[in-house]
Amino acid sequence: MVSGKDVLVSAAVFAFALISHSEGIIGGREAAPHSRPYMASIQAPHGENLKHECGGFVIADQWVMTAVHCLPTGPNGRKVVLGVHSLSEAEETKQMFDIMELYNHPEFSASNYDNDIALIKLDRPFNASEAIKAVEYIRAGGINPEMNAEVETTGWGSLDDLGSRPDKLQEVSVEIVNPLLCRRRDYFGSKFTSNMMCAHKVCPNPCDKPYKKEDSCDGDSGGPLLFNGVVVGITSNGGKKCGQIKKPGIYTVISHYTEWIDNTMAPQPEATLDDSS
Repeated sequence: MVSGKDVLVSAAVFAFALISHSEGIIGGREAAPHSRPYMASIQAPHGENLKHECGGFVIADQWVMTAVHCLPTGPNGRKVVLGVHSLSEAEETKQMFDIMELYNHPEFSASNYDNDIALIKLDRPFNASEAIKAVEYIRAGGINPEMNAEVETTGWGSLDDLGSRPDKLQEVSVEIVNPLLCRRRDYFGSKFTSNMMCAHKVCPNPCDKPYKKEDSCDGDSGGPLLFNGVVVGITSNGGKKCGQIKKPGIYTVISHYTEWIDNTMAPQPEATLDDSS
């Protein structure tokens, strides 16, 4: 459940979100419909409708993993939609859920997005189908991708810096960037921590022009970064412009949070009446 501390964190996140961009897809391609059945669309009230705001991914029958900064004001009327390919079409595969509980990592930092991992407990378990399935995620002791390893990310985020949003799920392959590079002052400097990995794909050398940049961009924070079909990262934050050579996408390293995930998702004992009172 959302605690008082979470409310304070959310307020700080909201202030930071006003001046920062979340992540999405640039230079990718449309995914085959429902080929990534773990994808979740977190949608916020927009007039009488709902509007896609962030991504997430299903990790258990009632649980979705996302990024803390995806819900800057808490649940606040937001819905989680599973079984989505097209955001606008009335697909029979779609299932919509209320957010019963939101758990933000208690050590999330609004100043640099460190520990940007959150868990959403849906108001009920989903009905499993070919369009809705949980995905495997890396745990402590698992092998994270090394420098230059090819990884994948997916979402409904912006296609360019002008904010053009796709209706259908996009996917892109990128490469892990040397963390020493991402710690350089001309990249992210001290903002980049050991809880993060960074990835993008830039023009090869020699560069065949025209070259399409491939990166994550505005609108798809909370989505997965996959290595050999296993989620190893959560799309977090990068530069204010997408596809820049020195501002690759930043992803939260999931394997650092196994204990917190397990403790958060563990069944809570039911309260019992004290007969002596």
